[in-house]
Amino acid sequence: MIRDRNLVLLVIGGAIAIAIVLGGYLLGDGLRRARMADRSVTVRGLAERDVNADLATWTIVYTEQGTELGTVQAAIDQKTRTVRAFFTRLGFNEQDVNTAGTGVSQYYDSNRGTNNVTVRQRLQLRTNDVGKARAAFARQFELIRNGVALEEGTAMIYSFTRLNDIKPAMIAEATRDARKGAEQFAKDSGTRVGGIKQATQGYFSVGARYGDEGSSGSDSPFQKVRVVTTIDFYLD
Repeated sequence: MIRDRNLVLLVIGGAIAIAIVLGGYLLGDGLRRARMADRSVTVRGLAERDVNADLATWTIVYTEQGTELGTVQAAIDQKTRTVRAFFTRLGFNEQDVNTAGTGVSQYYDSNRGTNNVTVRQRLQLRTNDVGKARAAFARQFELIRNGVALEEGTAMIYSFTRLNDIKPAMIAEATRDARKGAEQFAKDSGTRVGGIKQATQGYFSVGARYGDEGSSGSDSPFQKVRVVTTIDFYLD
């Protein structure tokens, strides 16, 4: 009986010892894994792509002043016909040019005893033929010579509308660029790059290409799309 009891105690003691060793290993491995999970590097990836604007919008602003609303409105209508004839002569369709707003202001000058009327007209050319629009913009002085004085607010805006078509490829490119940076960091620190811990996609910006005219993308049809992503990579 004593021998059997000693054998049982020996077995129990061995099991306890194994449990302690195994528990210590699991605890240590868990701590090691926790430390490894905290090992990461944050890098930024860049993707850029040259694009050409596919939409041109030219807003033309002009006014007429006088003392009688009917006379002033007639003068504005004549200027509007001049502008439309200008675009027709350059090959644009009638539906490409639309009224973008009309403003009328009147006041009575008691000192002079006269009524003052100002009519402000805005016409807008909107076309996907960017090259033709650009050529027309270069000839805007023809409007001035024909009596249409262009005022502040007259401007051409170039837009790139197909951003969604290139977004997926650019995000993938920025991610690859970020991984290259992480791999260099890992190489220098003697580790390896693992999976992505966290990623943040930056916003897409559209601006003028370097060396092109204008300070913003809307000033030039030759544009550059840019996105920067911020990614945390695990280090193994």
